[in-house]
Amino acid sequence: MSRFERRAVSWTSLATFLTGIGYLVLKYFVTTDDPFAVVNHPLEPWFLRAHVLASPLLVLAIGSVAVRHVWAHYRSGVKTARRTGLIAALSMGPMIASGYLIQVVTGVGWLRALALVHIALGLFFGIGLAGHQAVLRRRGDYPTIQRKLFR
Repeated sequence: MSRFERRAVSWTSLATFLTGIGYLVLKYFVTTDDPFAVVNHPLEPWFLRAHVLASPLLVLAIGSVAVRHVWAHYRSGVKTARRTGLIAALSMGPMIASGYLIQVVTGVGWLRALALVHIALGLFFGIGLAGHQAVLRRRGDYPTIQRKLFR
C-alpha cells in the first residue's frame, strides 16, 4: 500500500466519519423550538451534503486498496492487525449498500431500519480502521509486512 493510498483512505475515512457524526448529532440529538422547522439546526443539511460528497471518495480509496492490501493480507495469513482490519473490511460493503439505500427508500420503517444499520456499521468501520492504524503504528512493522507480501 503506497503512502498516497494510505493517506487517501485515512483522510476520506476521517472526512466521512466526522461529517456522519456531525449529521447524526444535529439530526437526532438537537431539537428546535420552531414547530414548523424542517431541520433541527441550520448546519444539518450542510453536514449531510458534505457526508454525501465525501463518501464516494472513501469508496474509491477503499476500492483502490481492496485487492492489493485487504485481499492480499487476508490470503497470505498476515496476523498483524487482522481483527481490526477485518472489522473495517467486513463492515464496508453493508455500510455502503445501506448508505445508498437510505437515499432511495421512502418507507418510514425501512428508512429508520436502514439508518440504524448504517450508523452502527459506520461506527464499526471507524473504530475498526482507527484501531487498525493504531496497532500498525504501535507495532511499527507495516513496511516489513509489505516487503514480505510483494517480493
